Amino acid sequence: MQGKLLIWLPLFFQIFLNMKTINWGIVGLGRIAHKFAQDIRLVEGARLHAVASRTLSKAKAFGAQYQSTHHFGSYEELVDCEGLDAVYIATPHVFHCENSILFLKNKIPVLCEKPMGMNLKEVQKMVACAKKNDTYLMQAMWSRFFPLIEKAKSIIEEGRIGKIKSINADFGFSPQWDPTDRVLDKSLGGGGILDVGIYNLFLCQLLLGQPNEIYARSKLNELGVDEITNIILHYDDGVMANLYCSISTHTDVEAFIYGKKGKLKIHGRFHQPKTISFGDYYGEITTLNNPYKGNGYQFEIEAVGKDLLANKKENELISHQFSLQLTELIDKVRMAAGVIYPQDELS
Repeated sequence: MQGKLLIWLPLFFQIFLNMKTINWGIVGLGRIAHKFAQDIRLVEGARLHAVASRTLSKAKAFGAQYQSTHHFGSYEELVDCEGLDAVYIATPHVFHCENSILFLKNKIPVLCEKPMGMNLKEVQKMVACAKKNDTYLMQAMWSRFFPLIEKAKSIIEEGRIGKIKSINADFGFSPQWDPTDRVLDKSLGGGGILDVGIYNLFLCQLLLGQPNEIYARSKLNELGVDEITNIILHYDDGVMANLYCSISTHTDVEAFIYGKKGKLKIHGRFHQPKTISFGDYYGEITTLNNPYKGNGYQFEIEAVGKDLLANKKENELISHQFSLQLTELIDKVRMAAGVIYPQDELS
């Protein structure tokens, strides 16, 4: 009898996992929160349970739009929401550390939008709080969970384009000029490096790790935020990465990985890819397409849900260590480019 029970236990556990629904809360209800709420609907076993804003009317309107069960006019009230399984922090960059720690101290799992913090010391503080409270924490670097990012990484690791010699990546867009827009507001962590340059640096961190030398030059606009930045990263054996990010110029948002034998292209927009192509320099090019529904946030939502059901405290693909290393790289790039925030001087 005991032997039969042991045989059936894994099946019972799997059935339980399939039945469990992750009740999500969203903290901060700006543009990205709308996209996240839309994509929760695409994930089996996930639902929007509660939303919180600094104004109750905004929370009620957002909750009505996405059929949230609960809505709150403060983040502190959300902490006490019954049935809450995890929160997505979608507030401006400068509040990520403070908001995440509020929930981590109350043992509520956190998915924090990128950048995880304003600098390395903030991220170290967040990770330490997660470990102290034995609570899940992940940076919402959604790009890592797209199937074609994983496929591109596998192609490179299999040696199909040879050893990487260089990476070129651009990410530029031009928002409507509004000094109150978050991306142009230095007091909210605005600027190109933290907003879009992080994707270029993420790709380099994923494929090459930490560089030996960093060169960066930014153009600051009249509001004091980095409008355009050029970055060159040097690695061992002469490997280099040439990166460009901008919040004043539209670019193709593509990434090219050049190897000794061939090349791989992550077509625009490379941080949420639907197409990659690869092959020898003078041979046949293979193109892979993977269209998906929604905005693409469903992949990280699903990953967090699996982690929580397996009682994990961090994600294997975007681990605490990966986030710490990426933040350290961003800090070094900003320092080289002269992009400083008040949080750097206070820490």
